[in-house]
Amino acid sequence: MSFADFPFLKYLANTVDILLVWYVIYKIIMVIRGTKAVQVLKGIFVILIVKLLSDYLHLQTLSWMMEQVILWGALAIIIIFQPELRRALEQLGRGKFFSRSGMQEEERQEYVIESIVKAVDYMAKRRIGALISLERETGMSDYIETGIPLDSKISSELLINIFIPNTPLHDGAVIIQRASIAAAACYLPLSESPFISKELGTRHRAALGISEVTDSITIVVSEETGAISLTKNGELHRDLKLDAFRELLSSAIIIPSTKQASSTMWGWKGKKK
Repeated sequence: MSFADFPFLKYLANTVDILLVWYVIYKIIMVIRGTKAVQVLKGIFVILIVKLLSDYLHLQTLSWMMEQVILWGALAIIIIFQPELRRALEQLGRGKFFSRSGMQEEERQEYVIESIVKAVDYMAKRRIGALISLERETGMSDYIETGIPLDSKISSELLINIFIPNTPLHDGAVIIQRASIAAAACYLPLSESPFISKELGTRHRAALGISEVTDSITIVVSEETGAISLTKNGELHRDLKLDAFRELLSSAIIIPSTKQASSTMWGWKGKKK
C-alpha cells in the first residue's frame, strides 16, 4: 500500500509539503529582516538575472563570469550570512525559531517604551521641554517632511540630546516610526479647541492638535513644571506620575501576541494617507 493507492492522501501530503516549505521560507525572511543579509539577497537576485540574460543573449564571457560567481557564491554566502545562520540555529536549538516574529515585535515594543520612559524621566526631573509623537495607523509623512530627517534607531540618550535647550533640533517635535526616530524639529498642527486650558503652552496645543487629526500617541514634557502629559484620540492626560505614564504608554502600544502575526507595526494594519 502507498500514497499512489490513495490519491486524496497524496494531494494532502503535497499540500502540507508546500505549506511547510513556504512557512520555513517565511521564518527565514523574518530572521534576516532588518539585517545586511537583505541587501546581499538582492545582490544574489541581480546576479541570477544577469546570468539568465547573458545565456539568452549568448554573451559567453559574461555568462562564464556569472557561473564563477555562482559557483563560489555558496561559500561566500556561508561566510557573509554567518551571524544570521548562527542566530537561526541558536533559536532552533532553543525552540524559539518558530515564534521569533511575535517575540521580535514584543521585544521592539518593550525597547521603545523603556527608551521613551527613561528619556522622559530624565527630562522631567530637569525640566527639559520635549514633544514626542509616535506614528500609528495614520501616516505622518506630511509632518515628518517639515522637520530634519534622522532615520535613527531610537535610544533614550538620543532623545535627551535632541531636546537639550539651545541645540539645533530641540525646538519642535520628534516623530517616531516603529523603533526609529524618523525626524526631529517637526511642526505639528495646533489644536483650535476653545476648551483648552489657558495655562497650556504651544507643546500641549500641538500634542492635542496632532491627536485630533491622527491616531498618534504624543508625549509632552513641560519646560516650566517638568510635568509629563500624553495625548491620544484628542484626549489630554496631564501631570502623570512616571508609573502611570509607563502604564498608559504600554497600554497604547503593546498589543496581544495573538494579533502580532497579522500586524505590520505595533498592531497597525497599514498606513492611511
